[in-house]
Amino acid sequence: MDGSLPLPTKLAERASLGKRIWRNWELYLFVAPALIYFILFHYLPMYGIQIAFKNFMPAKGVMDSPWVGFAHFERFFHSYYFWDLIWNTFGISLYALAVGFPLPIILALAFNEAKNGLFKKSVQTVTYAPHFISVVVMAGMIITFLSPSSGIIIKILEWVGIDAPQFLTDPRWFKTVYVLSEVWQSAGWGTIIYLAALAGVDPQLHEAAIVDGASRFKRVLHINLPTIVPTITIMLILNMGNILGVGFEKILLLQNSLNMESSDVISTFVYRTGLVDAQYSFSTAVGLFNSVINAILLILVNRIAKRTSETSLW
Repeated sequence: MDGSLPLPTKLAERASLGKRIWRNWELYLFVAPALIYFILFHYLPMYGIQIAFKNFMPAKGVMDSPWVGFAHFERFFHSYYFWDLIWNTFGISLYALAVGFPLPIILALAFNEAKNGLFKKSVQTVTYAPHFISVVVMAGMIITFLSPSSGIIIKILEWVGIDAPQFLTDPRWFKTVYVLSEVWQSAGWGTIIYLAALAGVDPQLHEAAIVDGASRFKRVLHINLPTIVPTITIMLILNMGNILGVGFEKILLLQNSLNMESSDVISTFVYRTGLVDAQYSFSTAVGLFNSVINAILLILVNRIAKRTSETSLW
């Protein structure tokens, strides 16, 4: 016996599935737009991944272009810029993770303890607002603020007697400028998830802790923080799974020939080689390598989290 179900059983299961779909057609109708979106924009484009293993020629199309195997991957691995791209990408991602990941947690805990409603709403609005600024406008603001000739931050530093560095052109400052601007834009918005998790804290726990004489700091440390640890774990797993996926928009807008040494990451390299230099197969191979590494990191971190705690993505 091959272990497969008899034909009548299979037909009965299909009929049962069809009945469930027909009975709950409104729910499936709601799901349909999201399903169609993922199929059209996430699954069907995977057909083009095969050009990473081909010498793609637009005139011949994807199917008729000759296979070259792992030649593009070998070219990338043996290139002189391979380790520079890896170092810059990991450097910016880990820097942003170290600075930007704890800040929303701290802000959420602080907002949750704020008692003055007007002050709390005002601060939340101020911290949320940068999230709604487009990347292009944000990059323009950064360039304007840090302009050596007229930047307000440069003028303030000069006014207090500090010799302002060349933030926009010095490679040593690029990562700091990028990470701090990213934290400014996203930290407030990131607190929403943790505030939602804090809303599930049982008030009776705080009442019992107050009776036992626990201070506000101890209650935050031993009640609020453990409550959001599962959420923190999930967010950390998701962040680690996208550690090589540094968004290239802001980097590309802040990038110039003088800071290229520290600003060139895998995503900007893929954009430059694929769309600017029209090396479609090579750029697809580099992008596929990037996605595979992200997937491996996501699986590893999820497995570690599953073994060390009860929280994981799957």
